[in-house]
Amino acid sequence: MATRVVLVRHGQSSYSAAGRIQGRCDNSQLTDRGAADAVKVAAALNGIPFAAAYCSPLQRAKRTAEIIIEQIETPPALAVSDGLLEVDLPLWEGLSREEVRSQYAELYRQWHEAPHELVLTVPDGQGGSREHAPVLALFEQARQFWKDLLERHRDQTVLLVAHNGILRSLIATALGVDPSAYQVIRQSNCGISVLNFADGTNQPAQLECLNLTAPLGDALPDRGASSGVRLLLVRHGETDWNRQKRFQGQIDIPLNDNGRAQARSAAEFLAPIQIDFAVSSPMARPKETAELILERHPNCELSVDDRLQEIGHGLWEGKLEEEIAAEFGELLQLWKDQPEQVQMPEGENLQEVWDRSVAAWEAIVANAPEGSTGLVVAHDAVNKVILCHVLGLSPADIWSIKQGNGAVTVVDYPKRLDSRPVLQAMNLTLHLDGAVLDRTAAGAL
Repeated sequence: MATRVVLVRHGQSSYSAAGRIQGRCDNSQLTDRGAADAVKVAAALNGIPFAAAYCSPLQRAKRTAEIIIEQIETPPALAVSDGLLEVDLPLWEGLSREEVRSQYAELYRQWHEAPHELVLTVPDGQGGSREHAPVLALFEQARQFWKDLLERHRDQTVLLVAHNGILRSLIATALGVDPSAYQVIRQSNCGISVLNFADGTNQPAQLECLNLTAPLGDALPDRGASSGVRLLLVRHGETDWNRQKRFQGQIDIPLNDNGRAQARSAAEFLAPIQIDFAVSSPMARPKETAELILERHPNCELSVDDRLQEIGHGLWEGKLEEEIAAEFGELLQLWKDQPEQVQMPEGENLQEVWDRSVAAWEAIVANAPEGSTGLVVAHDAVNKVILCHVLGLSPADIWSIKQGNGAVTVVDYPKRLDSRPVLQAMNLTLHLDGAVLDRTAAGAL
């Protein structure tokens, strides 16, 4: 059993529409658009068996939660929690971003480039002042919230409705992501994310989905003011061996009919998006997935990069898990518990996959034209190590990342490799079967 947590950011508010900093200020109200988007979120979440729901006490989040609960056929009880309050930015609340950038230039730069180091001098309420580290304080708030929630709701599904900053911090602390990566995780208004905690209170969790906005009519989150480079990372469609949960590795297994259907669904989903270039693993299953997607982009050429091929499982390839357990029982258990410690017999280890995959990924970023969008199609292990790299994690953390067959992930590099990337959305699978939760075959990694 697992504890599943569905996280939703509040809908558009009056302050966010006006480009003003909100923080814990409660003057910002849900707009008509924000309310309409909350109804759309409820429709997408209908059918998920929520045991409980929690929201921030701030009115923009509380009203969003109330609308969602009102629309769900079997509504859970809604509880208000101060643990879901937004990041505390008392010096900036109510100011426009331009005013903050002008009046607090260095602090604002630090907020974006080194948020974990940001310290504000704020009134202490007694005529003096105190030092306040907003991001570090928010991460501690998130850790305490998880401790309380997971002890209370073991093996249940829970809905959280809150704010950009606290949701980023909840996701980061669940995965073991450092506060320095606070700005790497994107949360759009009414975006949906999903975390799974396999053993209730044991962390890190698995990030199943991040910032799903398709139910709102926005296939992918916007790129913001900067252009940079956008990469659409896709896992190949299903194969028969995925369905059987057979380890495939570098054996060149083709897509099955369902895998081709998944690739066509991804093609339809990405059809409105301009794709300027495409790179694939040379193996048949990702290459055919890329080719099917590019049928909707006939002027885009596909290149292949050998460094993106799947992990070499060596003597495990072609075997089911129970067959591997019979011959390599201790090594298989180590693979589940400490995957970074495993040298596949006559195969690779994760550091080798990491080194070649990340090198290929960064070369794609470095060589992409400014303002372009590229398609990258690869494999489960390859995609997982790339996303661990994006989040500042390590090979030890690959089980924290979910990659479904035919899933789409979006990573922006506003300043190429000169600054941290932004994980705009991850493991989007709604286009495959209309469900928020990932129900793809996934396979045996």
